[in-house]
Amino acid sequence: MAEVLDVALRLVVIVIAFLVLPLIVGQTEHKAMAHMQARLGPMYAGGFHGWAQLIADGVKFVQKEDVIPAAADRRVFALAPAVALVPYLIVMIVIPVGPGLYGADLDAGLFFVLAVMGVGVLGAIMAGWSSANKYSALGGMRAAAQLMSYELPLVLAASSVAMAAGTLSLPGIVEAWRWWWLPWQAVGAVVFFVAGLAELRRPPFDMPIADSEIIMGPMTEYTGIRFALFMLAEYVGIVVLSALTAVLFLGGWQGPLLPGPVWTLIKVFALAFVVIWVRVSFPRLRADQLQKLAWAGLVPLALFQLALTGVVKVLAG
Repeated sequence: MAEVLDVALRLVVIVIAFLVLPLIVGQTEHKAMAHMQARLGPMYAGGFHGWAQLIADGVKFVQKEDVIPAAADRRVFALAPAVALVPYLIVMIVIPVGPGLYGADLDAGLFFVLAVMGVGVLGAIMAGWSSANKYSALGGMRAAAQLMSYELPLVLAASSVAMAAGTLSLPGIVEAWRWWWLPWQAVGAVVFFVAGLAELRRPPFDMPIADSEIIMGPMTEYTGIRFALFMLAEYVGIVVLSALTAVLFLGGWQGPLLPGPVWTLIKVFALAFVVIWVRVSFPRLRADQLQKLAWAGLVPLALFQLALTGVVKVLAG
């Protein structure tokens, strides 16, 4: 009975984090972009510093009509937002926040996370194909091409950390992490983070959406709560990417003075702020620039990091 209660409590905490942390990131993005781009609108809703902007957005989405195009594949169209969102909930089950503070510790936790994160991109592909809209289909094709390009450097960079730690378990990687890994694995950290941004289709890697070219890409025909689920999936993806980067490359819960979970959250929100900062600071990449960055930039760097890790492990062993 105690084991059942322990599992139930862990799942409840994960669901609460799944629902709350993305909203905090979304609210932070509203405020950060308002300051960085001098956008006054998000600073007024509710009075003090626009505290009610996120609530206003939620009410707006709930009130909008749920429209499905007549020529759409209704089942796939309705299922796509869930396919985009649910994989990130599953990933959060294995991400450790502190010693013993995780839903499950899998021996192959790292590969499990990378595999499930790849499934989330299928939501955009399904939405683009099922919408019976040429702009949506083009956005889905761009999302598929982007996934194929950036999955390789993402996996290679993560493999470097697994090789260094000698385990695929996420808590095991954090326990094996040492401070001198920061310069040693710095290249892999940058590759992992940039490739993760591309898989989330966050600016400047938002070619699948490209609202000035193809309206909203795969989400063009979505309205109301279905569109809001895609937005929630994006913010959950930011939390998951930041948490994985913190766990793999920044030592997770390791840090002086403060409790371990506090250090994890500090690192996660610091990285989430970097994601927002990058969105505000850089223009969208062209399709050729996006592919060149993956194959001519990130893949060679990831292979270099993997080779460097192998050399260091042999010399240290």
